Amino acid sequence: MPRPTPEHPRPPHVLPAVTADTLVLADFRPRGRDRPPGPYRRLLALPGARAFTAGSLLARLPMGMFGVSAVLMIAARYGSYALAGAVTATGLAVTALVAPWVARLVDRHGQARVAVPAALLAALGSLALVLCVRAGAPAWTLFAAHAATATAPNTGGMARARWSRLVGRDAAALHSAHALEQAADELCFMLGPVLAAFLCTAWFPEAGTAAGVVLLVTGTLLFAAQRATEPPPVRHTSARAPLRSPGMPALLALCVAMGAVFGATEVVTVAFADAQGHRAAAGVALGLQAAGSCAAGLAYGALRLPGSAALRLPWCVAAMAVLMTLPFLAATSGSLLLVSAALFLAGTATAPTMVTTMTLVQRRAPEGRLNESMTLAVTGLLTGIALGSAAGGWTADHTPPATGYALPATAAALALLAAPAGARRRKPDGQVSAITR
Repeated sequence: MPRPTPEHPRPPHVLPAVTADTLVLADFRPRGRDRPPGPYRRLLALPGARAFTAGSLLARLPMGMFGVSAVLMIAARYGSYALAGAVTATGLAVTALVAPWVARLVDRHGQARVAVPAALLAALGSLALVLCVRAGAPAWTLFAAHAATATAPNTGGMARARWSRLVGRDAAALHSAHALEQAADELCFMLGPVLAAFLCTAWFPEAGTAAGVVLLVTGTLLFAAQRATEPPPVRHTSARAPLRSPGMPALLALCVAMGAVFGATEVVTVAFADAQGHRAAAGVALGLQAAGSCAAGLAYGALRLPGSAALRLPWCVAAMAVLMTLPFLAATSGSLLLVSAALFLAGTATAPTMVTTMTLVQRRAPEGRLNESMTLAVTGLLTGIALGSAAGGWTADHTPPATGYALPATAAALALLAAPAGARRRKPDGQVSAITR
């Protein structure tokens, strides 16, 4: 770089940074039109991206509302948390069975043709649950009505499929897109329960479910209306089933273990806060965990990290396993404030792990069965959440409150055992190798 002279003065926005024997020019200009935008701005600048992202966000927000709303609504009208928990658990189990089937229809017939009727059927199930609760109908009707909500489409998986079509083989852009979608999921789990609790307590017990129905239908219609970004359907494919794809079973086992982390943490935190006399603060503590995950996910997606997703997966899971020991250590002090801080720190490893896992699921997905593969991963998470919630509830009833935090730490350790297998695939000759793309 030539030294500035009276004929060629230094530009006013460039300041010298002097080292021992080197002059480096550092650019401190504010970001302008001549500087490239960040990765998320570039993604959302793609044609149609903002519209389908907005619709997807609206359609996903109820997934953080329906469970809490159902518990509060049924408990208020029937006076039984046991019944409320059984109804929501049944809905979760039916969803785990039905969701892959709905996703397979989406792959074969297109997102708009399947997602809209599936969302309407789920909305009718939720409205039927509201009517049954208002009428004081027999308990079995609650189970039947809530089971119908299992047809709700996996909008997150469909949005990820659209990003895959938009960015093509751009691995960096796809990495950022997965991080953006994971942050959207975390945002829904932060805002959904708070909104549901407010509506059910400030208005009337059924308000949370009714609002969730409106958001689900509105968001799905807006999402499905964006036909330009919709991946084309694959009506006939000879591809193997996703469960038979090399490496996919290990990734699904990893999803189950991560779901157990989430489910156990939620129940154990409520029990711990209740034992401290601050049950209402449990929502704040869990919200901090989601906030940590959301922030870490956005930061992770903005980075350009070396190596492949397969090589990063064990490190991400190892970080989650280490950080999930912090809530257990904090709980031994009996301080809910320390537990909340520990949950925030533990949450910072969640989104990077999920982003990396979903990237590998997408790469392992057989041709023409992408949405089905994504939904299987979500089904694994739901299965793990149900198992973690059940184990957390038993632990909360039979052990000291602080002991319960050993469950999510154990589930994270089990996830660490599954990570190496999930990061590998088999070559045609039968040898095992890490994925390099």
